[in-house]
Amino acid sequence: MFTQRGARLARRLALHQLDAWGVPHGSPASDTAALLVAELAANAVTHGRVPGRDFELAVRLLGRTLRIEVSDTRGERRPPGPGTSRPALRPLAENGRGLVLVEALADRWDVLDRLPVGKTVVAELDLTR
Repeated sequence: MFTQRGARLARRLALHQLDAWGVPHGSPASDTAALLVAELAANAVTHGRVPGRDFELAVRLLGRTLRIEVSDTRGERRPPGPGTSRPALRPLAENGRGLVLVEALADRWDVLDRLPVGKTVVAELDLTR
């Protein structure tokens, strides 16, 4: 599932699961989760690709917290974590905004080691009713 098509499929599957958990399509929480999954999956496809290896998506509902995890096998290509300063973005640059969006949309996020190899980017979204 390490293609742009795989990233789109990951987003659709996550939204279907959220709907099954009672977070309806088109709700603010669903829309925010869709953006988070899309950005994290696109980052995995773009920056974490290893030929013959897929990325992994896990979506968990932990009480009223939605936890989105996207893992890939490129542990040596670790993005800067939350709160880390990044180079200034050029106004017309076509890339470099994925984690800026994740930081803006998620209530919490982090980059974790994935054992035995790789990394996992985790984003959490607090669900309120």
